[in-house]
Amino acid sequence: MADSEALGAGVGEIDLPGLPLFRRGKVRDTFDLGDQLLMVSTDRVSAFDSVLPTLIPDRGRVLAAMSRYWFRTTADLVPNHLRPDDPGALPRGALEQLGGRGMFVAKAERIDIECVVRSRLAGSGWQEYQEHGTLASEPLPQGLEFGGELPELRFTPATKNDTGHDENISRSQLARQVGSELARRLEELSLRIFRLAQVHCQESGFILVDSKFEFGMIGGSLTLIDELLTPDSSRLWDLDQPPGRSPHGFDKQLVRDYLLSTGWDRNPPPPPLPEELVRETRHRYLEASRRITGSDL
Repeated sequence: MADSEALGAGVGEIDLPGLPLFRRGKVRDTFDLGDQLLMVSTDRVSAFDSVLPTLIPDRGRVLAAMSRYWFRTTADLVPNHLRPDDPGALPRGALEQLGGRGMFVAKAERIDIECVVRSRLAGSGWQEYQEHGTLASEPLPQGLEFGGELPELRFTPATKNDTGHDENISRSQLARQVGSELARRLEELSLRIFRLAQVHCQESGFILVDSKFEFGMIGGSLTLIDELLTPDSSRLWDLDQPPGRSPHGFDKQLVRDYLLSTGWDRNPPPPPLPEELVRETRHRYLEASRRITGSDL
């Protein structure tokens, strides 16, 4: 679908008669298919731990398409939970109803850690640096600017919280929480995936500022799960973005910035998004998908 077309209504909750709902999260509906799951990215959008009352049309299609692309691209680096489409496991017409928003995935025992990798200072990392001169409780050189390139990639884990805000932790805290060997493997794999993606994003005209990865155990093997390198889980800036300026991002930051500008206190309910912002956010998501995957939705 070309991003110049008129805005549709978007897709909120997904209901598939005959399929048990495994979990309805903030922005995703997951169905239990017995030996696997159907993970559906809706057009709901969340920010500051709240689901917004406004949908972003085609958002779910972008997230599913980009996740599929990156799971296939990184498959030689680490196993992942993506499985081939299985239309026979769904009620008739269900696959068409999903409109490209669904992924068939293996069931996994999730590790409740957000594995964040950063190449530049932004978001909560920039806030920590301003306050303490550190990133994930480890020191950084003085005088770095917002958006400035870090001396090296930094692994900055966080505890995952489905109902509240994720909490940034240090690498030593991670080792105490999951064990030193698993902590080492999570960091190593996260950095390896990020480096591969960083090169590809640069070739597509983007700076991969940061991204979060999630892992689980499947059959005793550490496996990449959830979504991967999408505009919801990553920050993507134009390649020629100079440090110190407000970046032209192709991610969810546009929505966050608007919400902050309204004076909203971050307590529910969040305010609705204006149509112009919805249209621009949709455009940037579609553009990110087109440039990185090489295909239009």
